[in-house]
Amino acid sequence: MVGVQLYFLPVHTRTPLKFGSETLTSVTCARVCVTVSDRLGRTAQGWGETPLSVEWVWPSAAPYSERHKVLLDLCRDLARRWADYDVFGHPLEVGHSFQRDVLQAELEKSRTAGDERLRAPLLAGLLCCSPFDIALYDAYGKLHDRPVFGTLDKEHLSYDLSHYLRPAADASVDFRNRFPGDYLAAKRRESLPAWHLVGGLDPLSEGDLNGNQPKDQHPVLLGDWIRRDGLRCLKIKLRGIDSEWDYQRLLNVGTLAQKTGVTHLTADFNCTVTDPTYVIDILDRLERDAPDIHKSILYIEQPFPYDLENNRIDVRELARLKPLLMDESAHNWELVRLGASLGWTGVALKTCKTLTGALLSHSWARPHGMDLMVQDLTNPMLAQIPHLLLAANIDTLLGVETNSMQFYPSASEIEAKIHPGVYQRRDGRVDLSTIRGPGFGYRIDEIARQLPEPAASFGKVAEPLRGAPPPHIRARSDVKTQ
Repeated sequence: MVGVQLYFLPVHTRTPLKFGSETLTSVTCARVCVTVSDRLGRTAQGWGETPLSVEWVWPSAAPYSERHKVLLDLCRDLARRWADYDVFGHPLEVGHSFQRDVLQAELEKSRTAGDERLRAPLLAGLLCCSPFDIALYDAYGKLHDRPVFGTLDKEHLSYDLSHYLRPAADASVDFRNRFPGDYLAAKRRESLPAWHLVGGLDPLSEGDLNGNQPKDQHPVLLGDWIRRDGLRCLKIKLRGIDSEWDYQRLLNVGTLAQKTGVTHLTADFNCTVTDPTYVIDILDRLERDAPDIHKSILYIEQPFPYDLENNRIDVRELARLKPLLMDESAHNWELVRLGASLGWTGVALKTCKTLTGALLSHSWARPHGMDLMVQDLTNPMLAQIPHLLLAANIDTLLGVETNSMQFYPSASEIEAKIHPGVYQRRDGRVDLSTIRGPGFGYRIDEIARQLPEPAASFGKVAEPLRGAPPPHIRARSDVKTQ
C-alpha cells in the first residue's frame, strides 16, 4: 500500500439528539479517500465517511471530550495501519482480514495502556474502521467499472461464504458455493420508504415547546414533519427505565400518527432494559387499551444491553409478540448467530460497523430466516449514500431509517445539489435515482465540497481534487487473491 489520508469534518446539530443517558449536539465525521492499485498497475480512487457518534458507540461515565479524543486518535492510528497493510484481494477479503489481524490488535493495545475508563470497545473500533472499509469498496467498484453491490459474486470473490460463516447447529443452511450477492435483492430499488426518528426530546405539541427550538425553514413539531415530508413510518425513542413514560410516549406518538396517516411504528428502548417483562407488559397494555397503535408497531429494536455475550437474555417470549431486531449487539455475524440462539428474530444493519461486517451479517441472517432492517447513525454528506444503497440492495422489513435531515439538514447542502432526493424525504420516501456509476455512484467530481487539511497523511499524495488532496492506499484489486 502506498498511502492514505484522513479528514475530520465537524457538524453541529440543529436540535439535540438523545442517546441513552447522553445528548448529542455535535459530531465529527471521519472522511477517507483511498486509491487502490491492481497487479497491472491500474488505479482507482475511492471515498468513505462515517459520523463518529461517541454517545452511541461508547456509552460511559467518562467525559465526552476524552472519549471523542480516543476515537480521533484511533482513526489516525488506523490510517497508518491501512497504509501499511499490504494485502491483496476483494474489499470483503481485505476488510475481513484487517479486522481480524489489525483492528483487534489495535484495540487490545489500547486496552493494556492508560486509563481503564478510556479503553475503546469493539463497537468503537468498528466505527473508526468503517470509513476506510467503505472507501476500499468504492475504489474497487471504480477499478472494475461496476457498482459495489455488483461485485459480490463468484466472478470477483476468491472464496465462498463458507470461508467466513458457520450456520446455526440446527439449520439446514449450507454456505458452500454461496456468495453475498446470492442474498441481495434481484434489482436495486430507486426509491425507499423513509423512517423518521422521534427522539425523546422531540416536541409533539405546542405545549412541549420551551422557546429554544430553532427558527428556520424546517419543522419543529412532529405533526409538521409528518405533513411536510409525507411520512408514513416513525421510530420512537424510549427510555427503557421508566415504563409509564415509555407507555405514554408510545400512546401519544401513536395517537398523533393515526390522525396524520402514519401507518407503521417501531419502538427503540435504548438498550437499557434488563428484563423482557418490561417490554412485554407495555405491549400487552397497548394491545388491550390501544389495539390499533399496537397493531401498527412493525418491530421492536434492541431493548437490551449492548454486550450480548455477558447479557445472554432469553428473549423468546417477547419475540413471539413482535419481531425483535438486534442493533447495537450485532457487531458481527457471530453475535447475530448467538442472538438467534437466544430468540432474536432479526438484525438491524449499519454501514458504520463496516460494510464488510454488514454484508457478512446479512449473508448469515437471510438464509436463517431473520428479519432485516437498515438503521441510521444520522448519516450526513457522503455517509448517507452507502447507507441508502445497502437498504436498496437487500430485502428489509420496510424501507430505511434516515434522519440526518432532521438533526443537521444544512450539513449536506453541497451534496444535495447533486443528489436532492438523497437528502430530503418527500411523499414519505427517499429517491436514489441520482446515484449512478461505478463504486457507490457518489459522482464525487461533481460535488464542490472544500475539505480541510488532512488530519493524517501517509505515503504518496495525488493531485488535489476540488481543494482536497486525494490520498492513495494500495490494495490489490485483482479478481483472485493469491
